Amino acid sequence: MFFLRAIRSHPEFRSGMRATAPVAPGLAAWGLMTGVAMVKSGMSVAEAVAMTLFVYAGSSQLAAIPLIVAGAPFWVIWMTGFCVNLRFVVFSLHLRNYLMHLPRWRRLVNGFLTADLSYALFTNRFPEPATDDQGRLAQESYLAGNYFLTWLSWNVASLLGIALGNWIPSAWGLGFAGVLCLLGVLCSLANTRLRLLAAVLSGLVAVVAYALPLKLNIVAAIVVAVLACFWLDGRRPAPPREKLA
Repeated sequence: MFFLRAIRSHPEFRSGMRATAPVAPGLAAWGLMTGVAMVKSGMSVAEAVAMTLFVYAGSSQLAAIPLIVAGAPFWVIWMTGFCVNLRFVVFSLHLRNYLMHLPRWRRLVNGFLTADLSYALFTNRFPEPATDDQGRLAQESYLAGNYFLTWLSWNVASLLGIALGNWIPSAWGLGFAGVLCLLGVLCSLANTRLRLLAAVLSGLVAVVAYALPLKLNIVAAIVVAVLACFWLDGRRPAPPREKLA
């Protein structure tokens, strides 16, 4: 279709992908963890794949998994997912003025594919909706490039997690998925040198002090990492002050 070629070839499409690239590893880690969690909870591969492709909402998927395992009624599972995703109603209200000029089916596609980070990056890039055709095309192209990489990162990693879930020993259970969840948080937050240093330093201290009782190695790792980063941050040169005219 002509409009798809116009969106894909627009420079803003690539700008949207570049804006999403730094957070894509964190999204992939979350997707991998969710894929493993679905399989280890007892869902079949077909059910897990269908949930990944058609639900496409990590937080509501994770909220629904324990309810499915517990055999909760359908309406309880549905209402849980609905409540978790209520924030998208707010997103939709804000994006209405950006997308209202589009046909309904294109608004539905944009709404389905727009995730939390897509919304945040898009509204930061375009605080106000465009009023001309070229501006509207640029905004839709940026949003499409943004959620294309988000969708790709999430679904590829989630499908990989579903495939790997059958190879992970059952004894690891959902605890292994919890470890992957923490790795997802780590990948999302370790986006500066200081934060990366804190992650590496805390990991090393936690391993070295593993013999401490009551899991105090975790406390020691946090204390050492925080103190080291505070010390390094204090040694940074102060930014130059602007001279008064």
